[in-house]
Amino acid sequence: MKTIDELLEAGVEGKRVFVRADLNVPLDGTKITDDGRIRAVVPTVKALADAGARVVVASHLGRPKGAPDPAFSLAPAAARLGELLGAEVAFATDTVGDSAKATVEGLADGGVAVIENLRFNAGETSKDDTERGAFADQLAALADLYVGDGFGAVHRKHASVFDLPARLPHAAGYLIATEVGVLKKLTDEVRRPYVVVLGGAKVSDKLGVIDHLLEKADRILIGGGMAYTFLKAKGHEVGISLLQEDQIPAVLEYLARAEKRGVEFVLPVDVLVSPEFPDLKTKAPANPTTVAATAIPADQEGLDIGPETRKLYASKLADAATVFWNGPMGVFEHPDYAEGTKAVAQALVDSPAFTVVGGGDSAAAVRILGFDENAFGHISTGGGASLEYLEGKQLPGLVALED
Repeated sequence: MKTIDELLEAGVEGKRVFVRADLNVPLDGTKITDDGRIRAVVPTVKALADAGARVVVASHLGRPKGAPDPAFSLAPAAARLGELLGAEVAFATDTVGDSAKATVEGLADGGVAVIENLRFNAGETSKDDTERGAFADQLAALADLYVGDGFGAVHRKHASVFDLPARLPHAAGYLIATEVGVLKKLTDEVRRPYVVVLGGAKVSDKLGVIDHLLEKADRILIGGGMAYTFLKAKGHEVGISLLQEDQIPAVLEYLARAEKRGVEFVLPVDVLVSPEFPDLKTKAPANPTTVAATAIPADQEGLDIGPETRKLYASKLADAATVFWNGPMGVFEHPDYAEGTKAVAQALVDSPAFTVVGGGDSAAAVRILGFDENAFGHISTGGGASLEYLEGKQLPGLVALED
């Protein structure tokens, strides 16, 4: 895989460089609530601009249905990128139309532009190779070179991720190079003990990675909504907690395999419960009750791991040499259910291990709960991409960057 440094060494002055970034940031109206993904692409954009390239930054945001939708405009992301670069960033109000063409044409050497949300064009996400390829052709007309740096999208076979690199000389940006290097430390160069912490809502989202990690990990800690399917599989009452009953056979198989392979599977011993889901807008007090994980009342919902589980999980992380964490331990957006996720984050901060926060809600939680990002070994920008890499899958966006 060619790196951006090789492009820079060959010279990019005056050349139009298409940077496929991941600016898919959470918005409250037009206000960005977490700019981590924008900050992550700054080193690549700055290096190209400083070398005199004319940089065309592109990304998706949200899931518009193949047509323009003001709610998903990249204008706020473009403005924030300009603030981080300390330079004006031009913004095109379409993807491959008159505005995009004029904006790119107007770039001076060292200039930066952002084009509008790629998913405003149906060709970006089309499953039809011809339609996707036609859109890639239009994007290719805007540039001379391609740099892939949107790690959060590399597991998608989309026009700007998979088809476009085949049409232009291409290289990996700094972010993708870093992400791949980190993931290799979780797959090929693992220091042990290797502890994996998995949370989030659904077991089904994590089945592939559990299956693969049973061959790699020494210990797996389970939290979040997915824990209740594991508890139910072991014969416990889970009340009205989130439950994927159809996944119980798979869970039982994984628990049996873990025991056979000597992989320690650790489940919550106590949980915080409530008869109703908390109000995440007003953050009104929820007054949860702590109960044993084996004694959840039939009319209650588990919403976070309890204090004894926090202590247990911290102890299970204390001797780790490598830790991968993906998925919060509870409804961390509400202060009454944030302590479990805080405890795991703090255990990672306190650990001498190489610690990786696997993107998505886990990365958001670290920032929202006020942790110093530099206290972790790495915070990924792509939750889904990280998981699929750890499952052993080939990621289209990385395949496309291979020479």
